Amino acid sequence: MRNGPNAVGVSSPLMDNRILIMPKVYIKTYGCQMNERDSEQVAAMFVQGGYTLTGNEDEADVVLMNTCSVRDQAEQKALGKMGLLRKLRQQRPHVVYAMMGCMVQNRQQSLFDELPHLDVAAGTQKYHRVFAYVDNILKSRQERRMDCLEDVFVGEHICDVASEEGSQNTICDHVNPGQRSSAFVSIMQGCDMKCSYCIVPYTRGVERSRPIDDVVDEVKMLVDRGVREVTLLGQIVNRFGREWGIEQGKSAFVRLLERIHDIEGLWRIRYTSPHPIGFRDDLVQAYVYLPKLCSHIHFPMQSGSNRILKLMRRPYKHESYIELCEKMRQARPDLAITTDIIVGFPGETDEDYQETKKTVERIQYDNAFIFRYSPRPGTPASEMEDQVPERIKEERNQDLLAAVNKIAIAKNQALVGTTQEILVEGPSKTNKQRMTGRTSQNKPVIILDGSVDLIGKLVRVRIDECTGFTLYGTYCPGCD
Repeated sequence: MRNGPNAVGVSSPLMDNRILIMPKVYIKTYGCQMNERDSEQVAAMFVQGGYTLTGNEDEADVVLMNTCSVRDQAEQKALGKMGLLRKLRQQRPHVVYAMMGCMVQNRQQSLFDELPHLDVAAGTQKYHRVFAYVDNILKSRQERRMDCLEDVFVGEHICDVASEEGSQNTICDHVNPGQRSSAFVSIMQGCDMKCSYCIVPYTRGVERSRPIDDVVDEVKMLVDRGVREVTLLGQIVNRFGREWGIEQGKSAFVRLLERIHDIEGLWRIRYTSPHPIGFRDDLVQAYVYLPKLCSHIHFPMQSGSNRILKLMRRPYKHESYIELCEKMRQARPDLAITTDIIVGFPGETDEDYQETKKTVERIQYDNAFIFRYSPRPGTPASEMEDQVPERIKEERNQDLLAAVNKIAIAKNQALVGTTQEILVEGPSKTNKQRMTGRTSQNKPVIILDGSVDLIGKLVRVRIDECTGFTLYGTYCPGCD
């Protein structure tokens, strides 16, 4: 298919002999925080181009899905949802259907065969062109366009759509201005590790880091607009800038953390997700002298069996992973650790699984994302022998989930009666009269008596109740 125009313009498309004033775009995001960040970038471009965002798919002029390809379930959800939304065209024949992200990068042209109503498919390196393609189609409805997925752009362009299009504005100028206390900041893309089960290196490309000054400038702009917490994103975030080497015993990632820590008005720093490889003592020690660094780390383990780790092409020993967890907790005693775990990897025996379960009980994770292994076409693991039956995968998934939940709930119950510092993020999704926020350990808290004027503030909250994974508390400004 031919590529669409590269320039971004304001939209006023003619449809059904009428002018669509402020057309509406519905964006649905699947997958990781990197996808959420990409969706925010694209949303900003639509708003800049004269569109309004809507959470109601039935009134949308544009339906856009940002897809994930890490697991088959995520792909099937996106395909199913896009298939169901085809019905919109019966009442609104001008609706433009678009998909972007990892699944597009993986499936490419075949998506048009599976979804005949699809108009635009843009890969991970071309999300910055989605608006131009969609806007052109909405104006003309003359042709379907498919982004060429082979090109790769490099440098800071991967992280700054607005400046690439000739504007200095960032997403915080256009998406919920003045109402955001936290924001994602993409500091790198791509992955060079090529774990045997993972499709990401093939959809996101090789590792590419932004210049430190560019990241710092973006965080400063976010802080100027009211953001008080940033989460630094990267496929393997602690490998940021590794090509720049070590200076005074510190990696580029730690040097970046120090620069961001010095920004006045920023209260909290998070990052996700690191890898045991490249996790140096300088990063462990950062938890000692950087108080803005939150007391939470999402640290993927994947398996507690050295044999399975080797098959996964995870180049570290189980023992070294445990040692890193213990070092971090020594550096920051209140540190909460969460993780990712795969059960049912090809060749995983019951003994291998039990090693994983023992590690869960030893580390005492605050929470864990547990996934049944899902073969990804084109990855080495999908061709391995000894694929584990789905029944066994499900049994191990449920057994490990029960073990994780028991630990996590006990940790949360222990917080009842304590006072916690909460960054208030906004109204609760289920009750707009209540505010919600998170502790430094990333535990969600519902403030029963909070008001909107608390949004964006660090407040003291007495924890009164725990319902499993959610804490409920009372605003307590005078608490110690």
